[in-house]
Amino acid sequence: MVNGRDPDAAHEAAQRIPGALAHPGSPADPAVADALIDICVREFGRIDILINCAGTAEPRGSSILNVTSAQFRELLDAHLGTTFETCRAAAPVMVAQGGGAIVNTGSFAFLGDYGGTGYPAGKGAVNSLTLAIAAELAEHGVRANVVCPGAKTRLSTGPEYESHITELNRRGLLDDVSFQGALDAAPPEYVAPTYAYLASDLATQVTGQIFIAAGGFVGRFERQTPSLVAYRGHDDEPPWTVEEIAAQVR
Repeated sequence: MVNGRDPDAAHEAAQRIPGALAHPGSPADPAVADALIDICVREFGRIDILINCAGTAEPRGSSILNVTSAQFRELLDAHLGTTFETCRAAAPVMVAQGGGAIVNTGSFAFLGDYGGTGYPAGKGAVNSLTLAIAAELAEHGVRANVVCPGAKTRLSTGPEYESHITELNRRGLLDDVSFQGALDAAPPEYVAPTYAYLASDLATQVTGQIFIAAGGFVGRFERQTPSLVAYRGHDDEPPWTVEEIAAQVR
């Protein structure tokens, strides 16, 4: 099954995949997400793999200083809403059939290095949602992972994109290595194998992971754990004062 908001693009993509069907529409719409999964099960008998690779670029110059509430919600819907709705629709089917693989798409932007608002927030939320799905569905044989891709697409090419990346570097948000990588990204063919691996039986023991695929680089984010700043028992010690915390953080 191939989904996309642009009907022509969805049908064109499906035609390039033997036996594939297209069901266009925004999967942020629960009815579209439900229909997508229902058609898959009706036509193919089950759903073994769900890959979410939806999203949209943040408006140029978007910042917490000028973004509107409507723009922010639209970005969250495009990234988090689409991922949630398809996972919500597919998960019960995968559990009932005894397994499945979910691969969602995140972004380096969740680290905040690219600025913005709804885009990094949405991608960060996709990461957290995926980790929660992986934890909850592990006992049912359903895996869930994230890929943060770096590739040259229509969203990451052209004068406007290059100007945006250059400005982020000038402001110090983007370091020189990331700046060069953003302007010289490899084609999507370098990213696809990581998605294929996570969807395959070769990754049956891999779940709850956030991968990076950019050109010839494949990496994985270590799971975040807190480092100790200070500790005292609460049974026989008073709370930390603001000044004590400040001294420990230094």
